[in-house]
Amino acid sequence: MNTTLQRAIVLSLLALLMAATRSHVFTHFTPVPDASWAVFFIGGFYLRDWARWAFPALMALAVLIDYMVITRQGMDFFAHYCVSPGYWMLVPAHAAMWAGGHWLRRHYTGASLGALARLAAAVVVATAACHLFAQGGFYWLSSAVATPTVAGWAANYGHWFGPYLAATAMFVAMAAVAQAVSEVVARHAGPAQQQKRR
Repeated sequence: MNTTLQRAIVLSLLALLMAATRSHVFTHFTPVPDASWAVFFIGGFYLRDWARWAFPALMALAVLIDYMVITRQGMDFFAHYCVSPGYWMLVPAHAAMWAGGHWLRRHYTGASLGALARLAAAVVVATAACHLFAQGGFYWLSSAVATPTVAGWAANYGHWFGPYLAATAMFVAMAAVAQAVSEVVARHAGPAQQQKRR
């Protein structure tokens, strides 16, 4: 399978995952957290050479999904309390996740305990930065928060950081397992193909 096809498959799967979880398609059956932050992290890892257009495409998809969810409820998108000036802080927020995945890829040489430690550190740091932009943008720039204070912001940041980190880590862990399995399969497939040629 060539690299372009692999990237196209990854991008398609990430778009489907975000569409399904961000639009809450599955919440009628079971509570599935939003995978958007993980999608951008995984995208930064696998699609770094496509960053100039893959990141904007996924960002546009995120906004489109929000628009469809809000308008299908009979509400004006721009009048919705979530779509304040702080909403556009999702761009640097998602860029932080993408940068985390990109950094991990630059330092990745294969599945190992060292790679696992770097993965954990990258997910925590990227999610903390992403949450800073996303939550901070809403808290400080939204009219939904009547009297913002530093103490209130810090409490709100701390309250939501754990759940967002857990959701992101869950989806990234699935991708990491798939990556490790694919490497094992590739290692075993190589010698088998050489034996067939003989």
